[in-house]
Amino acid sequence: MACPHIGPASLAKPTPADSVYREDCTQCFDSIDDPAGLDVCLKCFNGGCAGDRNHAKLHSSTRKHPLVLNIRRTRKRVVRDEPPPKMSKLSIAAETEADRYDTALTVKCLDCGIDDLDRTDPAISSVVESVLSANTFSRKEEVKAWEQELTSCEHILTLQQAPPRQMSQELGHCSKCDLKENLWLCLECGNLGCGRAQFGGVGGNSHALAHSRECGHGVAVKLGSITPEGNADVYCYTCDEERVDDDLGAHLANWGIILSERQKTEKSLTEMQIEQNLRWEFSMTTEDGKELTPLFGPGLTGLKNLGNSCYLASILQCLYDLPAFRERYGVGVESAANVPDPAQDLETQLRKIGDGLLSGRYSKADSDVIVSEHTPEVPHQKGLQPSMLKHLIGRGHAEFSTMRQQDAFELLQHLIKLITRSNHPAGLRDPTHSMRFVLEQRLQCLGCKKVRYSSTEQDSIFIDVPIQKLPADEGQEPKYKPVTLKECLDNLTAPENVELTCSACGSKDGFSKRQLFKTFPDVLVVNARKMTVVNWVPVKVDVPVLVSDAPFDLDVYMSHGQQPDEEVLPEEAASASNVPAFVPNQEALAMLEGMGFPRVRCEKALHATGNTDSNSAMEWLFGHMDDADIDVPLDLGGAAANPADPEKLAMLESMGLGGPRAVKALKETGGDVERAIEWLFSHPDDQGEAEEAGNAGEAASQGETAGSAALPATFQLRSIVCHKGTSIHSGHYVAFIRKKLGDEASWVLFNDEKVVKVVDVEEMKKFAYVYFFERV
Repeated sequence: MACPHIGPASLAKPTPADSVYREDCTQCFDSIDDPAGLDVCLKCFNGGCAGDRNHAKLHSSTRKHPLVLNIRRTRKRVVRDEPPPKMSKLSIAAETEADRYDTALTVKCLDCGIDDLDRTDPAISSVVESVLSANTFSRKEEVKAWEQELTSCEHILTLQQAPPRQMSQELGHCSKCDLKENLWLCLECGNLGCGRAQFGGVGGNSHALAHSRECGHGVAVKLGSITPEGNADVYCYTCDEERVDDDLGAHLANWGIILSERQKTEKSLTEMQIEQNLRWEFSMTTEDGKELTPLFGPGLTGLKNLGNSCYLASILQCLYDLPAFRERYGVGVESAANVPDPAQDLETQLRKIGDGLLSGRYSKADSDVIVSEHTPEVPHQKGLQPSMLKHLIGRGHAEFSTMRQQDAFELLQHLIKLITRSNHPAGLRDPTHSMRFVLEQRLQCLGCKKVRYSSTEQDSIFIDVPIQKLPADEGQEPKYKPVTLKECLDNLTAPENVELTCSACGSKDGFSKRQLFKTFPDVLVVNARKMTVVNWVPVKVDVPVLVSDAPFDLDVYMSHGQQPDEEVLPEEAASASNVPAFVPNQEALAMLEGMGFPRVRCEKALHATGNTDSNSAMEWLFGHMDDADIDVPLDLGGAAANPADPEKLAMLESMGLGGPRAVKALKETGGDVERAIEWLFSHPDDQGEAEEAGNAGEAASQGETAGSAALPATFQLRSIVCHKGTSIHSGHYVAFIRKKLGDEASWVLFNDEKVVKVVDVEEMKKFAYVYFFERV
């Protein structure tokens, strides 16, 4: 039976700009490894599951794209007669996908119900081949994330090329050997030399490097990596770094190489690096060498590390353990059927993660692992790949769009902001509301004793952990005096004096300042800052913070508000010129300025880190030295006092995105034009009406109060994100979550894809970085 849909209108080859979703479904984690396989749309390349959930048919009926390529993958079974070699370090195995899997391909028409269209049909075969050879979405995002780390250098910017000449006859092999691949063209003189031997069996005799050392020519480009779009591997041997050449087209044209005529024939350095990273294998055991017991079931599903993504996995595990997130994005909450591009829809991806983590559908032993007497009795999980959500979280963000390790707490704050600003369908509540509460600050003049109260809505608190090194023998690992959570909270809420002149009485004695809770949240998120300075570099240390597993009260930290015998400072006396909205910690400010940091930067850093201590602020400063607005004075005057940049507004208006919506978009994204454009497209119904800044204004406009003032305020530790390493931007993050296993509560470790029962969590608590306390 002939299919009437076969034709140009129903088929398309993916271009370099297209994303091809041929690994897992865009709406759930069913994949090519499931019995029914995955249906890849041959028009827009959406991946839809072909099993009982029928997301492929849903996409076909919604978008009118009937033709799909079904991909089913099965693991090859290999019988080993001897044990695998014991691994003492990271090992890299050059095993290809074809070595590991058998893949079955079928072209189907979901509209006609035909399951075996002729794949050799000329109208179909080239499209299928293009889909199979294109980079998958997740691989493409990894490549982009790695490549955007690259910059140019002075040797490229000042490159002087020899007189032009045509080299078409000279591009066959290396000038010093017979190698015909992995060839590098010197952009300065046109010499062609082979590169270094590379991972995956790519040969090389380093003749390009030898040429650079002999002639002093630094910049070369890999011929096989050049694409018609102008992308290529560019390497500066002088810097010994991979670089970007913004004038690559002109530099290649000097040697008669026209970009539009080139085709990429070899893997780029980035693609090979990613393959190498993915083949690293780790084993997880207790300190005495015993394998931890893997767990499986609903709420016990691991997340695969995408390359330095443990900070994301640990936060997601803790969030999706919270009741508000389970109700909002959990099992039974189906994605909207009319979403045109599920992979680019935040709501869909949050629900996809919820279904994946909570349903138990994917929580099973990795069937690819061959169980024998030489392997653990029960293999760990394969883990879900949160590639699509990671892309949406990082889109337009300078840090989270990269492949670098990031601060887990900063990621949590960013994700809360994205969820808060996203559209919430009728009847569905913003799950981050359960974390919000109100802190009340009390200022009292030390002269006239008049007071001023102000409130701020927050979704987390910073606690400064006192650091006191214990005596230790030379050469031993340093240890630190344990502190209790109560000590940290006492420090946070303790009164302190600030140097201000009271315009009500003229006293220069200053003010007493104290902050307490006006309301408490359902979930209290606490970030423990454990930083010290070693040789002017902020270093994280593992100070044990003693937190009981038993419930405890926070009633003592409740603010009682203005008392009958207190007289309030007049409005004019509490103006911004006399009592600022932000008063920097004077001791921390003095320490930072003593280190040579400008005052503007010091104030910004203290404001960004909760105005607690110089160590946290210094760490923030080192991480934001390259911010474009680092030297712009701190301005908390709101939208009216900080109007949108006219030049940025003009840029948006030139794209047809002007008006009040553009003003609000710039405000919501901190003045970042690219993120403002994304905000405008993701908030089509927002007309940009004036509103109060911050979440407090949003809650007030809805008549809601963040948190509850009811007492007693009893909390219990529910989960923690732990970190090992001397910097929060490196090392490794894991999550410990209290789960009910059978009839008893037990701590469970989520270490990327590995989910295991923990016998003793107390030792790991000293690595705690983010705490989630639940009100009970």
